[in-house]
Amino acid sequence: MFRFENPDILYLLAIIPVLAVLYYFSTWRKRHRLRQYGDMELLQGLMVDVSVWRPQLKLWLALLALACIIIAFARPQYGSKIDTVERKGIEAIIAIDVSNSMLAEDVRPSRMEKAKMLFSNMVDEMKDDQVGIVVFAGDAFVQLPITNDYVSAKMFLDQIDPSMIRQQGTDIAAALKLARQSFTQRKNVSRAIFVITDGEDNEGGAVEAAKEAKEKGIHVFMLGVGSPEGAHIPIPGTAQYIIDEEGNPVVSRLNEEMCQQIARAGEGAYIYVDNSTSAQSSLQKYVDKLAKSNLESNIYSEYDEQFQGFLLIALLLLIIDVLLLERKTHLLKSLRSFGRASMFLLLLVLSVGLQAQNHRDYVRRGNRFFRDSIYDKAQVEYQKGFQKDSLDVPVQYNLANTLLRQSQPKEAMRLLERAAKAERSPLRRAKIFHNMGLILQSQKQYGPAIQSYMESLRNNPHDNETRYNLVLCQRQLKNNPDNQDKKDDKKDDKDKREQDKQQQQKQNQPKQDEEKQDNTQQQKPKQNEMNKENAEQMLNAALQNERRTQDKVKQQQIRGGQRRLKKQW
Repeated sequence: MFRFENPDILYLLAIIPVLAVLYYFSTWRKRHRLRQYGDMELLQGLMVDVSVWRPQLKLWLALLALACIIIAFARPQYGSKIDTVERKGIEAIIAIDVSNSMLAEDVRPSRMEKAKMLFSNMVDEMKDDQVGIVVFAGDAFVQLPITNDYVSAKMFLDQIDPSMIRQQGTDIAAALKLARQSFTQRKNVSRAIFVITDGEDNEGGAVEAAKEAKEKGIHVFMLGVGSPEGAHIPIPGTAQYIIDEEGNPVVSRLNEEMCQQIARAGEGAYIYVDNSTSAQSSLQKYVDKLAKSNLESNIYSEYDEQFQGFLLIALLLLIIDVLLLERKTHLLKSLRSFGRASMFLLLLVLSVGLQAQNHRDYVRRGNRFFRDSIYDKAQVEYQKGFQKDSLDVPVQYNLANTLLRQSQPKEAMRLLERAAKAERSPLRRAKIFHNMGLILQSQKQYGPAIQSYMESLRNNPHDNETRYNLVLCQRQLKNNPDNQDKKDDKKDDKDKREQDKQQQQKQNQPKQDEEKQDNTQQQKPKQNEMNKENAEQMLNAALQNERRTQDKVKQQQIRGGQRRLKKQW
């Protein structure tokens, strides 16, 4: 793919036809003046050294050289083609239980935090593998589609908590079915699902779902976190524990038997997760034992500068222009005048070209380090290129990605915002806004993240990954209880203000209350009579509600059928 890094400079090419028109207009005026002196045939005999075609040829040589210089300043580049590279790796889906029971602290610091640390270390060991994340409780949804962007995977892992899903419970079957559908359509690729849970499955069907996954060639590994003795489930932000319908603290226990049954059905393995590091080593061994298959990955080739060829053509044209004279005399004078101007122009162009070349050399070296995952050295090279040309959008974009890989989202966001203002290519603007959306979504700023994803889709409507992240972010914004909490806080503030006003009114009017006591004592018998009538009405309503509930119970017993269990932990 051929492109110009600075396409605005090409507008200077409009000067060339203007200069040509001015030259021919000047030549016409000279001939018109010569006709005033006498016959043109007689004048031509007097001007033997004058050539008709040499000035025109020199003009076009100079104009062509100027065009080549303008094109060189526009920095023509060739590259940006998509190359397919084969790598060795597996496809893995990480399914994490985010029910409230994962907050139990029988495994330090908690079951949830232990699961996140376990899989974060697993992602750190990946090189050519692809990973996706599924979270589940009473329901399941994809947190991150399968990708080889390990930095994004770790960012989404850190943001997982039980508040992501309001429907509590533990539906392992739904998680396995969703994970099975989240793999790519590539053939001859080893696939595995890693489920970490406490095993309190109250929906059923998990063993059958594991068998279906095995029929598709997917291994199911179960990681049981917790202890068989169990522990109480703390309520976040308080010193209390979750209680059942009878008011007793809930004790969540690890169901190892259930986890082992699912692992056997999926022809995987069961790993017990406790406070030691044995689970981490066992998990890594199973990952290494999986067959490594070829994975295709699309990468973009580098942009190579092509301005050197245009500068060489301009140099040759200027040399010919210097050597070609309009007259046969005054050779040295012509060589000096044209040579000085040409050499000055060439030195200026070559100095700019060498600066651009040095700038691109830093970028190329940074790209090599980035491909080898040596992000600290890549950052140094990109920063050198940034110092040479702080307005270069690719340098800003690459440096932002390097900072993002080193867990510096604030600095990366600043560079991406700067690059988005300067970039004009729709495809590259789409990539910039996509990465901005990832950073904002990882920080739970769902509103700005949605705007970034929408801006990315405006520039590239065919990006399915951005479209998926947009839908996921909209769902997270809908399920985020922070907005509702703010509304409740506003309501509480209004209620407090009204209560304060009522208290002030009571303090300001104590005498009026004393004067009304006699009247209220006289009205007490009437109020007592009304209270008796209200009590009889409430008793009748309670009897009717009791009869209705008994009728519903009888109808349910007659109907029979399956009953879906509900669990709030």
